[in-house]
Amino acid sequence: MDEFSGNEVRAATPFATLRKFTRRRAPLERCELCSKELVEGHDHLLERSTRQILCACEPCAILFSGHENLRYLRVPRRPRVLTDFLMTDLEWEALMLPINLAFFYRDGAGDGIIAMYPSPAGATESLLSLESWAEIVRCNPKLQSMEADVEALLVNRMGTARDYFLVPIDECYRLVGLIRVHWRGLSGGNEVWKQMREFFSHLKRRCGHPEAIGA
Repeated sequence: MDEFSGNEVRAATPFATLRKFTRRRAPLERCELCSKELVEGHDHLLERSTRQILCACEPCAILFSGHENLRYLRVPRRPRVLTDFLMTDLEWEALMLPINLAFFYRDGAGDGIIAMYPSPAGATESLLSLESWAEIVRCNPKLQSMEADVEALLVNRMGTARDYFLVPIDECYRLVGLIRVHWRGLSGGNEVWKQMREFFSHLKRRCGHPEAIGA
């Protein structure tokens, strides 16, 4: 205030007020079923036929809870880190995926396991055999409780990481989106690797993982 005279302050105030009203506000997120305004951390639904993720208010999400034969499925919200997950390097290599980052979900319609991995172009489905999946489930019985279509095993074996999570399927697509948006050049660039580290660090914090507490 010291560098302005009283007149200068009075003159500046109306313009500041106008700027406040003319600033563009971020669009409100609304439920894609009923158009109700959404709060932060709102629910998501999965449209079964298209595998599209829709934002939903809690009342609309509740309508699709626990029903497998409806058009939409409610996506669970709680991720879990699998600290005791058992998988050898040979078992991973037997899946023949091109990168060490992938997610797996059970297809409710075909009752098979779909393997997806992120790429600069988006999520890519692996067309290779998953014969080792039955053995992985045998060693990790928690996978038997994985909800079809809306929950996934997310595996991060990039570099020295050996991280395994049971996550809502929207988290997998969020990771795919981060990679697609931030990838640059042939190697991806520094920003995409930074975004991936932050993604997994945040995911561990949500799971209450000791490595992430206080990070």
